[in-house]
Parts: sequence; C-alpha cells; structure tokens
Amino acid sequence: MFPGMPLVRPGQSIGLLGGSFDPPHEGHVHITREALKRFGLDRVWWLVSPGNPLKARGPAPLAERMTAARAMMQDPRVDVTDIEARLGTRVTADTLARLRAISPGVRFVWLMGADNLAQLHLWRDWRAIMDSVPVGVLARPGDRISARMSPAARIYRANRINATASQTLGRAEAPAWCFVNVPMVDLSSTAIRERMGRGTT
Repeated sequence: MFPGMPLVRPGQSIGLLGGSFDPPHEGHVHITREALKRFGLDRVWWLVSPGNPLKARGPAPLAERMTAARAMMQDPRVDVTDIEARLGTRVTADTLARLRAISPGVRFVWLMGADNLAQLHLWRDWRAIMDSVPVGVLARPGDRISARMSPAARIYRANRINATASQTLGRAEAPAWCFVNVPMVDLSSTAIRERMGRGTT
C-alpha cells in the first residue's frame, strides 16, 4: 500500500473526485453522495490537488484545504486525500495511471461535473482518461447541453451508458461513461472565494 493512501480492497469500486477544493463546499458534498448512490460505488476519494495546471494562480495551502475538506465531508464512505501530492502527479491521466498501477484489482471511476466534460478535450492526454477508467458525469445547472455536444461526448458516444443503468458504471469496463441529471446545489468555489474577498484562481 502506498503511504498515505486509503485502505482499499481488490474488487471495490472507488469514485475519484479531483479538484482544488478551494474552498470545499456543500456542492462537493452533494455530488459525492449522489455519485455513491447513482453509480454503484463502494467509496469515493476526494483528490485534493496541489494545484490546477490550467489555472494561473495557485490555491490556498494544501494543508489548509485538506483540513477544511475533512471538516466539510463527514461520511464514512468518503476519504479526503492528498494522494496527488504524494504521488507527485499534476494531471489526471498521470494520477490515474499511478493509482491503477499500485492498486491492482481496484475499479476506479473518475467523477466530474458536466462543465468538465464540456472542456475535457482540452485536458492533457484526455483520451487516456476515457480509455482507462469509467467516467461518471453529474450535471450542473447550465452545463448540460454544452457537455452533451462536447468533443469527448461525440467521440465516445458509442460507450455511453444510459442514465437508467447508471448503477452499472462502477463495474463497467472502460471506455464507458454515464451522464446523470441530479438535483444540484448551485455553488462554486469561485463564487465563495469572491464573497470572501479572495478573488478567483
């Protein structure tokens, strides 16, 4: 077991929710619980990133965000981790490759909002993400149409699992993805930072 990595058993389905969590908020909690319920997952790991390579300014210190995330996410099925900092990875494709290498037999599922699906084709090695693990997409207000028309959605349209069968995603073989509409808490870390006077990152 890699140091600092949550305990996991072969055969388990683990959802991975990555982000800066700067700050964590009820929207993160809500989509995590929806993912557990809708995608047939055993657990979810929050991957609190050292920093987002797509953003010009860095987030608050990692230790501060980890403490806030653990205070916010009170669920025994959810682990808040700094595994990307420990692995030394900065992009999702690299993180997934390392996690799969050190966790044989574990079924990882990448979780994202529909806004991320809309821009997934801009991520480095994005097709490696789609080809290596199932992807669960949770719709957020205003992002549904652009996500469904995105390059990633079009290229992988034959691999889409219908929302009525979303419970099968946690056991599916990649490439596979599922788009679900859920009652959303319309919050964002950017909006919260602006209210706190910290600006955007």
